[in-house]
Amino acid sequence: MTGLSEAFAQVLADYERHLAAERDLSAHSVRAYVGDILALLDHAARLGMASPDQLDLRTLRSWLAKQQSMGRSRTTIARRATAARVFTAWLARTGRAPLDAGAALRSPKAHRTLPPVLRADEAEALLRATTELAADTGPLGLRDVAILELLYATGIRVGELVGLDVDDVDRQRNVVRVLGKGRKERTVPFGVPAAQALDGWVASGRPQLARPGSGPALFLGARGARLDQRAVRTLVHKAVGSVPGAPDLAPHGLRHTAATHLLEGGADLRSVQELLGHASLATTQLYTHVSTDRLRRAYQQAHPRA
Repeated sequence: MTGLSEAFAQVLADYERHLAAERDLSAHSVRAYVGDILALLDHAARLGMASPDQLDLRTLRSWLAKQQSMGRSRTTIARRATAARVFTAWLARTGRAPLDAGAALRSPKAHRTLPPVLRADEAEALLRATTELAADTGPLGLRDVAILELLYATGIRVGELVGLDVDDVDRQRNVVRVLGKGRKERTVPFGVPAAQALDGWVASGRPQLARPGSGPALFLGARGARLDQRAVRTLVHKAVGSVPGAPDLAPHGLRHTAATHLLEGGADLRSVQELLGHASLATTQLYTHVSTDRLRRAYQQAHPRA
């Protein structure tokens, strides 16, 4: 990166505060937005600009064209175009620029890649194998079973999982209270296997790991601190890797799997949208494509006139 002018550096700092304080985005989302805008401002600086009011449509288009020449995917370019439009709209709205330079900016439609998911029998094998191992691995084994059962039962995000506190689990109704994106709260149900796994962890596993500084965290690491996302990703990769023929999945893959199995089992799209905490129904509709793709493959394999 070249050195940004004082005006560019100041507006970037102001925008970061806006994203965190006014839009209440997660730290991860703030970093992503700021990173994209830093790259845009660096590109503008290389073109001789030093102030946000100098940004124009030509600069934005040349920045996206540069991304394409560097081999960035259509999805990445589309995301960065969106970031630029949000930024320039903020500049205009707050009087930092006379016009919204990104209002007419177009971007390529991102490819909606069908996410890999587990079949129902693979999910069953995953949870069965993890439960069998738990008998020999003490409190960590009980924790891992509860994590996998809850991820698959609810489809919650890994960040939502590690943010859970003990009191967020309501065993009377078998629901969990989740704080999702944009700090929006929702209630997600879970079934009997997840309930039993959570009972085993809370009653017999968690007390062995809890320390004076553990606080209310539902899931703890080996040293008693709140479990982090990296540990959950490692767990999921390792557990899924033990299932023969299963695709390599991260925790988000279990979210995809849960959504797909719900729809294949007859759940309506609106209910799945609510369970997953999607702001847009279009996001949830991706999983109908997964189900349709599976149906098409089954038809081609089984029908004599396929």
